[in-house]
Amino acid sequence: MKRDMKAWLSDMLHAETKKAMPVLSFPGASLLGIDVKELIFSSDNQAKAMAAVAQRVDSAASVSLMDLSVEAECFGAPIHISEDEVPTVTGCVVSSPEEADALKVPHVGAGRTDIYIDAIRKAAELIQDRPVFAGVIGPFSLAGRLVDVTEAMIYCYEEPEMMHTVLSKATDFLIEYIKAYKEAGANGVVMAEPLAGLLSPDLAEEFSSRYVKKINEAVKSDDFLVIYHNCGNTTILTIDSILSTGSDAYHFGNAIDMAEMMKHIPADTIAMGNVDPAGVLRNGTPETVKQATKDIMGACCGYGNFVISSGCDIPPATPWKNIDAFFEAVNEFYQGK
Repeated sequence: MKRDMKAWLSDMLHAETKKAMPVLSFPGASLLGIDVKELIFSSDNQAKAMAAVAQRVDSAASVSLMDLSVEAECFGAPIHISEDEVPTVTGCVVSSPEEADALKVPHVGAGRTDIYIDAIRKAAELIQDRPVFAGVIGPFSLAGRLVDVTEAMIYCYEEPEMMHTVLSKATDFLIEYIKAYKEAGANGVVMAEPLAGLLSPDLAEEFSSRYVKKINEAVKSDDFLVIYHNCGNTTILTIDSILSTGSDAYHFGNAIDMAEMMKHIPADTIAMGNVDPAGVLRNGTPETVKQATKDIMGACCGYGNFVISSGCDIPPATPWKNIDAFFEAVNEFYQGK
């Protein structure tokens, strides 16, 4: 369903009471009584899970799976799949400049991308009362998985041309992949670029932000937004570079002080975060979830451009009593103002 997403974002910015927008997708599996493996290999299950989540919680938008293995798998990276955890990349495909040059850009639809695109198409038909966002990986985070996450930082110093070769190919693929989501009916994407959160400001600009900006320039429109996500611990130091990407809104993880981050965000730009998805939402209690949520809102809601969210993707096995408590805390906070 096409929407004026610039207007949606403006309405969110100016609303006194803002709906929460957590990255909430994988826990939808438990609402259907299925496991993660059944979710990631079925577009029907993904769409039904998104619809079930949307029916259960009053979120600002519906966000699809934040599965950061999908795109790397298309390039040939091996992955590990289990029944109760998000899939992970287990090996690299590039370890030399020659392998970078030989790396082929896969076609959109390779691997599981056709399943994920079809899931958005079906979810957009099922969910009519709020925008539907697809989840995609960011360029440096994808490149890092192709060269090995731990080696990526070293390559930025020792093999910068090789990294730029891989980044250029990753970016070309991501542009076409995001366009396919747009064509399928997504109202935007949440682009996860967590690996860039480990870079210095100069490296973040050279190896991440310039490529994110290129993607944004190719895919953004009035009816399609890009929300930038980074859960690294250097995001406050690299915020100028992050803002230079020209993303429509920003989402930050719990490795930083969200109140401190809000000081650096322009007043006309939405920033979201950052309840700990594992330590609090997954492993806490309804009481500790409520307290953590209200603490962050108390520190940040004085900024009119703040939207409460999870710090990252909420894990699959997160108890729904904790997720419900998060939304209850949001309502209680605004009612108590």
